[in-house]
Amino acid sequence: MRRLYFLFALLFISISPTQISRAQVRLPGVLSDHAVLQRDRPARIWGWASPGEKISVRFHNQSLTAEADDVGEWQVWLKPEAVGGPYTLTVTSEKTTTTLERRDILLGDVWIASGQSNMGMPLKGFNPSTLVKDGEKEIAAAAHPQLRLLVQKEVTSGTPLSDSTDVWSECTPETARDFSAVAYFFGRELSRTEKVPIGLIETTWGGTPAHAWISLDSIINANLTSVATDAINIARDQAKADSIRAVYNREDEAAKVAGQSMPKHPAIPNDHKGAWAPGALYNAMISPYTHYVIKGIIWYQGETDADPARAAYYERVFPTLITDWRRQWAQGDFPFLFVQISSFTSPPDLWGQVRDAQRRTLSLANTGMAVSLDVGLAKDIHPPNKQTVAARLAANARAIAYGEHIEYSSPQFLQATPEGSSIRAWFTHADGLSTPDQQLGDVEVAGEDRKFVPANARIETIEERKTIVATARSVVVPRYIRYGWAGVVTHFVYNAGNFPLGSFTSE
Repeated sequence: MRRLYFLFALLFISISPTQISRAQVRLPGVLSDHAVLQRDRPARIWGWASPGEKISVRFHNQSLTAEADDVGEWQVWLKPEAVGGPYTLTVTSEKTTTTLERRDILLGDVWIASGQSNMGMPLKGFNPSTLVKDGEKEIAAAAHPQLRLLVQKEVTSGTPLSDSTDVWSECTPETARDFSAVAYFFGRELSRTEKVPIGLIETTWGGTPAHAWISLDSIINANLTSVATDAINIARDQAKADSIRAVYNREDEAAKVAGQSMPKHPAIPNDHKGAWAPGALYNAMISPYTHYVIKGIIWYQGETDADPARAAYYERVFPTLITDWRRQWAQGDFPFLFVQISSFTSPPDLWGQVRDAQRRTLSLANTGMAVSLDVGLAKDIHPPNKQTVAARLAANARAIAYGEHIEYSSPQFLQATPEGSSIRAWFTHADGLSTPDQQLGDVEVAGEDRKFVPANARIETIEERKTIVATARSVVVPRYIRYGWAGVVTHFVYNAGNFPLGSFTSE
């Protein structure tokens, strides 16, 4: 344990946490104008002041008082209130003459949207060749006063931060164009179906591994030795990148002094700007929001973990992230909804392994998975069809978070039963299982040697239950079956709700 703590400490030598001034009474950035507070739950209002200072808080019809503790922190809890607003939050203190006011606050549902670039991809796209489907049309229509947006800037820290300077804004075409497309479409759908204001907090960083989003305590307590091993190489690569950057900076300064144009520098290899260090993104981009009461989380990440150093361990790392965040928020098993990553050509071909690890994470309570195999593109890691991904996340939310009786899930693998020279896969959520306009493919089977080969497969109904039966001439007695294991999947199976089967293995 001491060795792990020492290793992680080395990673953060160059990462300095934001310093927080507590001289004046102050609210965190997340409690800004245009905020959404979680309805029907006690809502925490907190901030900083001089130690011992008495604080008065007013919101709607509630008035509360608090006293700052020895380090200047204070908090009050608002009683649960139903959907409403806009309201004003006011904070006064005995030592500060200026009253803090936060206006246009709504009571609704708050969702955190996190992950890497597929969650972070904005409505405007990344560049002219990487655009969101119908992006400009969607931006033009993005005027939703009941939808509020907050974008957390990219930042790292060696210790958990308690605040961020990022603030809320009303959803307009101007603010939506730079906001997560998946999160925007998800929030828009929930606002429409649930008839409540929706607050969306986007906190993403492209190309980052899951372990950067987990607190160090949870990494160590879960004994994720794979993260520690990976971190050694990450730290070594980052040190080299920092050295190269220092040389570039000296060259830039010399050119500036000489009155010359700035030199063009080659890209720095393996430069992750501290974002790959274990815990670095949890500390800076998640920790500031763990006091904020939320409805749930949506998550889109995993592409960076489809790598030899991480893929085999994602089955342990990803559930650790979910349990860590639930522990940090201390709100029980709130809904955690995630995307099973799409098709993509990326050797070595480990995407199926990561997708199956995501599927297995559904064993945790109140989790839901949006399968995206059928919207993926072989040559583009950023599929443009973010509307379909968001709609599937929203369907999970409507069932899991809001209790609607709708089909919300893709078919889920239940078990496999060997039957002589064939093997049968059983599923839940499999009503109407079919392969529209194509043959059933991307199915493989293996014998005891666990060497998978392509199989002939068909859908077969057993006592009104849809199953998949597979055989292969070279596997006389099949023991295992899997589907969608290659990076790129081209054959899709849908249930009656039009949700596609995701990658799975019975192995």
